[in-house]
Parts: sequence; C-alpha cells; structure tokens
Amino acid sequence: MRIALMVIRLFLKVPYYFYKIWWCGINSKVSFEEAFQVIKKVTKKANRAGRVTVESYGIENLPKEDGFIFFPNHQGMFDVLVFLDSCPRPFSFVAKKEVKNVILLKQVIRALGAYSMDRDDIKQSMKVISAVTDDVKNGKNFLIFPEGTRSRMGNKLLEFKGGSFKSAVRAKCPIVPCALIDSFKPFDENSIKPVTVRLIYMPPMYYEEYKGMKTVEIADEVKRRIENTIKDYSHFK
Repeated sequence: MRIALMVIRLFLKVPYYFYKIWWCGINSKVSFEEAFQVIKKVTKKANRAGRVTVESYGIENLPKEDGFIFFPNHQGMFDVLVFLDSCPRPFSFVAKKEVKNVILLKQVIRALGAYSMDRDDIKQSMKVISAVTDDVKNGKNFLIFPEGTRSRMGNKLLEFKGGSFKSAVRAKCPIVPCALIDSFKPFDENSIKPVTVRLIYMPPMYYEEYKGMKTVEIADEVKRRIENTIKDYSHFK
C-alpha cells in the first residue's frame, strides 16, 4: 500500500525520475557521485510521499576517508532507502540475485555499480567478493547485509554470516556496524499511516581491531553491537 501511495503522489514525476536514474546507468560521463546524488534526491522525495520519516544518528562516526563497508541488520526492502535518504557519503551495495531484474532496482544497481550475488553459486559469489574488495581498496564505500536475507522478526536479528565480511578483511577496511529500527514497517505492514524509521551509524571497527579475528568472530561481534544498540535506542520513542 505504501509503495502505491508513493507512486500515486509522485505520479506525474515518476517517468522523469525513472529516466534520470536510467540515464545515470548508461551514460559513462555521469560519475558515481553524481548518480548517487540523483538517486538520493529521488529517494528523499519518495519517502516523503510515502509518509516515512527517517531519523539518523551517529553520522559523526563515519570514517573520515572513503573505502569502508556498512554492515547493518536486514529488516526489509526499505532498508537501502533508509541509507540513501540519510547517508551523506556515496555508497554502492551488494544485493541478492533475485532483485537484479526488478524494475527500478535494476536501474539503480547499474547506476551505482552495485553487485548482485548468487548465494548458491560459490564461484560467482567469490567474483563478487573480489570485485567489492578491489572497489573498496580504491575508495568506494559499500553496504552489505550480513544476515543475507531479511529477518522477518521485526527488530530481532538472524545469524550474521562470516562470509559477508570477507571483502572487508581482504580490503583491510573499516567495518561500520549500523542498527536499523522499524525499517520493516514501511513496506511490510499493510498500512499508509505515518511511520518513523531509525538508523544508527555506530563507531567503526578498524582493521587493527579485527585483524586477528576469524570472519565468524567478526560477524558475532558486529551482531552483538547492533543488538545492544537496538536495545538502547528502543527505549526512546
């Protein structure tokens, strides 16, 4: 219902927004930063039209230099829109292969140079991990959901997969844990009433802190930090 509301309230502008994002993906003269700003602008307008308020905390925790990876909990299809709405730094993301041909998402993936991963194809997954590693080493930021799929349990988390952190370990980059609160509500609840989603950017884990840890240990630690943060912020309405 909320997606329909977004489309209805932006009906006259939807073709223009779609064209702009499509153009960013096919025009080599459009930089990654420019494409990100276009998509960010469209996202903000869509969220406003859908009666969704995004509150973000901890922006000051972002590493000063680019070349880091966000690792948040995964609640639903709205999660990426929360980051696009609130994050001041351009980033790309890794999505599951099932969404790579979804209308609009397909164009966003191309515009941001994002990757789709087939979790059942080890060879293809390793290629994505290597590609993300190289991009991060070259100063590109990424968003990866270590649960692999949305939890479908509200603000409760699934197990974090150690393999999700391989790109970070190989790139020796900062890991930025992020806590999403109520991000499942906009698209997973059959309602169009105003809703507020929170995103907390937590202090990063730099390579010096996790270099002696196995990826499964890193996954457990990031999950622990996110769970504690969700508990802390859930007390404030």
